[in-house]
Amino acid sequence: MRVLVTGANGFVGRSVVRRLLAEGDSVIAAVGPGASGNPAAAQLTTVPLDLANDLSVRACFAEPVDAVIHLAAIALSRAADRDPALAWSINAEGTGRLTAALADAAARWKTKPLFLLASTADIYAWQKRPIKEEDCVQPSTPYSASKLGAELAAEQVARCCGLKVIIARPFPHSGAGQDESFWIPARCRILREAKRNGWAAVPVGDLTAVRDYLHVDDVADAYALLLQRGTPGEVYNLATGRAVTLDEIHTRLEQLLGVAPKREVDSSQVRKEARPYLVGDAAKLRAATGWTPRRSLDDILKDVLDAQKN
Repeated sequence: MRVLVTGANGFVGRSVVRRLLAEGDSVIAAVGPGASGNPAAAQLTTVPLDLANDLSVRACFAEPVDAVIHLAAIALSRAADRDPALAWSINAEGTGRLTAALADAAARWKTKPLFLLASTADIYAWQKRPIKEEDCVQPSTPYSASKLGAELAAEQVARCCGLKVIIARPFPHSGAGQDESFWIPARCRILREAKRNGWAAVPVGDLTAVRDYLHVDDVADAYALLLQRGTPGEVYNLATGRAVTLDEIHTRLEQLLGVAPKREVDSSQVRKEARPYLVGDAAKLRAATGWTPRRSLDDILKDVLDAQKN
C-alpha cells in the first residue's frame, strides 16, 4: 500500500511511519518546512506540506496514493487557546483543503483512496463513564472545536465527492519523544529535576482528574489496522478503557524515580476548562480490526523517562 502521512515528523507521525514501513508499505512523509528526523528507507519519500497553501497541498498528490493518514495539526490544547484562529485555520480549514485536493486527484487517477482523519476524544461532551462513538459531541475548547471542524470538513467532501473517510478519535496518548508541553513528559521533567536538585516540593495542578492513557505505538497500530479493516463512513474510538487519576500517575512516576517531594498546588497549572473524567470505550474498534492495546501505563512512563535521559 502507498500511504501519505501528514505530520509525519511529529510525535505520532514518527511512530506511524515506523509502523507502516515495518509492514512493507510505501510511505510519503508529508512534513512541515525544514522538518527532518524520519528514518531513511527505500520505501520512504519525504515531501513538504503547508496546510495553509493550496499549491503545497496539491503537490502532495502528484503521484497516486492508496490512503492518507492525516495527523498534521495544532495538537496542543494550550496552543489553540492562545491562537484559536490559527488552530481553526490549520485543523479545520487545512483538513478541508487536503480532502478536497485528494478528491480532485482521485478523480484524475480514477481510484478511490481512503482518508483516515486523526481527530480527538476531546470533542465529546463531558460525562463520567466510558465514552462510546454514538455519544454526544460538544467541544468545549478552541482545540476540540477545531478538530470537530476537521471532521465536518472531511465528511462534507465525502458526501459531495464520494471520498472514503474514516474518523479516529484517540484518547490521550504519550510515549518517548512527546513534547514536554504535554502533561506526562512535563511531570517527568519536573520530577527528574526534583531528584537531581534535591527539591523538597514540586508544583502541581489538579491531580484528581481521571484519564485513559494510550501508548503512542498502540495508537499507530490502530491507525495501520484501520487502513486495512476499517469501514469508510465510520468513527472509531482509540482507548484502553482503563481509568487512572493524574494523582496515580504522579505517584507512579515518583516511585520509578525514587523521589517523594511534597506537592504544592500551583493555580497557574490548574486548567479550568479541563474535564474531570475522560475514559473511552473502544469495543467498536476491537470488533472491526482485532486491535487491543499491548502496552501498559508503566511502559508509557518508562519510555518517556528513558527518552529524557538522552
